[in-house]
Amino acid sequence: MDKNRLEGAAKEFGGKVQGAYGDAVGSDENSAEGRLREAEGNAQNLYGQGRDAVRQAANEAGRYASDIYGNAGAYARDGGEAVRRQVHDNPLSALLIAGFVGFVLGLSVRDRH
Repeated sequence: MDKNRLEGAAKEFGGKVQGAYGDAVGSDENSAEGRLREAEGNAQNLYGQGRDAVRQAANEAGRYASDIYGNAGAYARDGGEAVRRQVHDNPLSALLIAGFVGFVLGLSVRDRH
């Protein structure tokens, strides 16, 4: 919890007490100061809540990125395993595809020179 939330809540409570005291004894000055202090505390509390929300969102984004990174490795392993099975089950097709890819790459490199 952000310290601004705690300080703001304390200031807001103090302002309410001071405002109520001012109302009770008929002191417009204490009443006005209390209301002002209460509003300042409320604003500081809201600021602290905003900071907490940003911090929480950043933590969630970090966890999400970590999950994606961890899953990317699993997807790569699964994809590699699928290719390995295809090559093992159909070696001639795999050889023809690899040859075709090599031929196309060779043509593209040769055209650039």
